[in-house]
Amino acid sequence: MAVRAVRGAVQLDRDEAGHMSERVEELLTEVLERNSLATEDLISIWFTATPDLHSDFPAAAARRLGLADVPLICAQELEVAGAMPRVVRILAHTETELPRSGVQHVYLGAAAALRKDIAQ
Repeated sequence: MAVRAVRGAVQLDRDEAGHMSERVEELLTEVLERNSLATEDLISIWFTATPDLHSDFPAAAARRLGLADVPLICAQELEVAGAMPRVVRILAHTETELPRSGVQHVYLGAAAALRKDIAQ
C-alpha cells in the first residue's frame, strides 16, 4: 500500500457557510469516488482558502461528511494579484494501491483553469 497525495479545488459563487459546505462536500465526494477511496484510506487533508473567504472553515464540511477521525487543517492561500477569487483547495494524503500516474486530481467548475495540466 502506497501513500499518495490527491489535489483538488473548487471555486465558490459566494462567501456563505452553507454554500461553502455544499461545494467542499462535492469536491471531497468526487475525490473519493474518482480514486476509489474510502474514508478509511484518508491519512490527512490540508485545506486552503483564498483570503476573500471568511464564512466558515472548509474542514467543517469534511466533518459533516463523517471524517471524524481524519486529521484536518485549514490555512489561507497567498494573496496574489490576479488570482482566482473564492477558491478552496485540498491536498489529501491517502493510502492506496493506485500508482502515482493513476491518481485523479479533481478541479471542479471554473477551478479546472487552475491546473489544466492535471485537472480531470
